[in-house]
Amino acid sequence: MRMQQLARAVVLSQSATTRLVTRLEKRGLLRRYLCEDDRRGIYSEVTQDGRDLLAQARPTHDAVLKEVLAEAAEQPELAPLAAVLS
Repeated sequence: MRMQQLARAVVLSQSATTRLVTRLEKRGLLRRYLCEDDRRGIYSEVTQDGRDLLAQARPTHDAVLKEVLAEAAEQPELAPLAAVLS
């Protein structure tokens, strides 16, 4: 993904996205590289270590999300949103 696309996808400013990407890159979870067609463009890519960490985190993330959505479904004002997200 281009950095601008990534910023829009995660709903952060470009500067906040750059800081986040820098931290992830320092941890070896992400890498940046220049676009071959347009040397001004910078892409980001999740590394194998990043994919491995995501795979480890996914079961916990999914379980917590399921629990939170179940709690939200019990509240009348949140039930429609919880149903859509489930």
